[in-house]
Parts: sequence; structure tokens; C-alpha cells
Amino acid sequence: MAENISNRPLDSLNDARGKRIIVELKNGKEYVGKLEAFDIHINIVLVETEEHENKELQRKMGRVFVRGDTITMISLQ
Repeated sequence: MAENISNRPLDSLNDARGKRIIVELKNGKEYVGKLEAFDIHINIVLVETEEHENKELQRKMGRVFVRGDTITMISLQ
């Protein structure tokens, strides 16, 4: 059978904890890092984070807190 379609968004985020993800923001920037934590508002904490703009590495940032209302997309890397 296909992947379990009853997964809720927070279940998918919980499965991604400790894995590298790509977080796309409303301003066009992307953060790539390991998902450390999140809450019900999709505020997230990334570690080993890199900031990308126009697909180019801009800087390495370490631990980053991202407000959920600035996120447009989250994807496993």
C-alpha cells in the first residue's frame, strides 16, 4: 500500500527530527540544517545551519530559530 496518507503535518515534522531539511522563507532565502525542535506554530530550531540565497551559500550560522509564519515550505534534503 502507498505511504500512510493519514500522517498529519506535525507527524511528518516529528519524523524529520534530527535529519537535514530545507526551509524556504517568504523572503526567498533558504535555510538548510538539522531539525532540532519545533512547536505547534511550526516555529523551528535548526542546527548546523547554512543560509542560501539564489541557490548559493551565503553563510554558515550554527543554531537558528525560524518563526513559523515566515516559512513557505519545508522539505527533507
